[in-house]
Formats: sequence, C-alpha cells, structure tokens
Amino acid sequence: MGRKDMVTGAYVKQNTIFADAFNYYIFGGQQVIRPEQLKELDTAEIVVPYGADGAGEPEQKYRDVMKSLTAMQDENAAYLLLGIENQSDVHYAMPVKNLVYDTLHYAKQVQEAANSHRKAKDYKEHGKGEFLSGFYKEDKLIPVITLVIFFSPDEWDGPTSLHEMMNVKDERILSLVPDYQIHLIVPAGLSDEELEKFHSSLKEVLGFIKYANDMKKMDRIVHGNFHKLRREEIEVLNQCVNVKLELKDGEETVDVCKAWEDMKREAAKEAAEEAAIKATKETQEETLLQNLRSLMETLHFSAEQAMAALKVPESRRAQLAAKL
Repeated sequence: MGRKDMVTGAYVKQNTIFADAFNYYIFGGQQVIRPEQLKELDTAEIVVPYGADGAGEPEQKYRDVMKSLTAMQDENAAYLLLGIENQSDVHYAMPVKNLVYDTLHYAKQVQEAANSHRKAKDYKEHGKGEFLSGFYKEDKLIPVITLVIFFSPDEWDGPTSLHEMMNVKDERILSLVPDYQIHLIVPAGLSDEELEKFHSSLKEVLGFIKYANDMKKMDRIVHGNFHKLRREEIEVLNQCVNVKLELKDGEETVDVCKAWEDMKREAAKEAAEEAAIKATKETQEETLLQNLRSLMETLHFSAEQAMAALKVPESRRAQLAAKL
C-alpha cells in the first residue's frame, strides 16, 4: 500500500468524515447519518472460486473502508453496509472492482443466513428450495453501497458503469446484461455550492484539491473558507496535490492561510533564485560567444579552433557551434 492510500484511508476511516461523505452523496448534505451510528467492519473478503474442488485457490481482497449503519427511520430500524474506496489515480476497471466487492457482501449475507438456519435447525415448514439454498422466503439482504472518492484535481476519465466497459452497443443485448454504476465524488466536478453541503473538513480538503492547479481560485478559497486543519487533513493534501504545508513537531493543527502564504513566498523565492541563476548562465554564455566570434574574425579561427583555444568542454561545443 502506497503512502497516498495510507493517509487517505486513515482520513476517511474517521466516522465524522465517513458519515459526511455519505450524507452529501445520499442525502444532499442533510445530517441523516450520525457518526455514532457507524460500526467498523473487517475489510478482508475471501473470494472462493466456483466449481469442483481444486478449481482454484481462494483469494483474499481488501476494501479500503467498510462500516455498517443502523439507523431509525419511521420507527423502523434501517440497516446499510457502506464502503468507501479511495483513489488518487483513475482506476479504469472501477465498476468491476466495486461490483466484485458488493457481490461478495451479498454472497456473505446469504451464507450467514444459511449458517444461522443450520445452527437453529429451523427447517420445519420450509420448502425444499429454501432448505437447499439455506435462504428462506422471509430472509432479506442488507443493501451495500460503495462510494469512490477521487483524491486528485484531475477529471475522472474512466468508465462509471459496467456497460461503458463493454464493446457492445446493441441495446437488445445490453438490456439483458445488468448494469452496475459506480458512485463517485470528484473534486473537479464539485461546484462551490456543492462543497458547502459538506459539514466536516471534507469541505476544505476537497475544495483545496479542486483548485490545486489554479493559484487565483486557490487564494480565494483558502482566505475565504480555511482556518485551521489537523494533521490528518494536512497529510492528505501534501500527498495528493504535492503541496508543502508544514506541520511543526508537536503541533496537531495548521493555520492554512498562513501556511499557504508562507508556501507562496518560498515558491516565489525559489523562482527568483532560479531566474537569477538562469540569467547569470545566459550572460556567461553570451560573453563566451562574443569571445569565440572575436577569435574567429581576428585570427580567422574555425569555430572548433576558437573553442579549443578557450578550452570549451567537448560537451558544450555542439550547442555553442549552432549559435555561432
């Protein structure tokens, strides 16, 4: 696992961030899901190949973050399984990746129902089909929703559905192939109004990522919305948009406005130093060219003779000869 995956995974694993992402995506920013309603789940999934014994070895896959939600709606308990996949680069097979994860959870629920019935030995008054499948008529599945958060200022140019990945355009055929849509949050596609629907530091983090390549808009959003961010947010930004917001030893928060201004001043200083070095090199080269031309005119040297007389390194001679 790379450093980006580690810091973004640790960030969204926080219940406040996790709940905020789903409250935005499902409920338009309404605070329906509360952090205390979320329970961490094991992210390891076992893929058991179908077929006869020996058809293949079981394979273990890991989700980024998975949580269960138990909420009361209209005096009834609503259960959901929610997962977040963090992406710092476009994954061009994301629909298949997420479909596998979601299907594994549904298969797991069916297996758990069968195990429960087997343990309870409650087969009486149930049909043969129920007995063989282990899943009874009254059994129900818990919905699984997977949300992808793209921690990059780029546009998502990958497929967002299973059908998009297929080389078939005939609607008669596609109508028989169940589609699968991915649920995606892309900072570049969020309007300022949509950013306001987040109620945690996701608003600042996604806003910073959105405008990472636009200095003027970044200035506006930093000075208009940012105050202090914690270590977790700073590490996400430093990793995902390659900024250098410094967090001093022992400090857990950063004044982003001040850090941004410090970073700009440092960048301006480095740019000025590079420009000065470049100007010095250009001046030195122009002086050298003038001396070479003088030797060639007054002593009728060839370019090669003139450069040899002035002890010009072999590595520079072809470049200088082209300018003489």
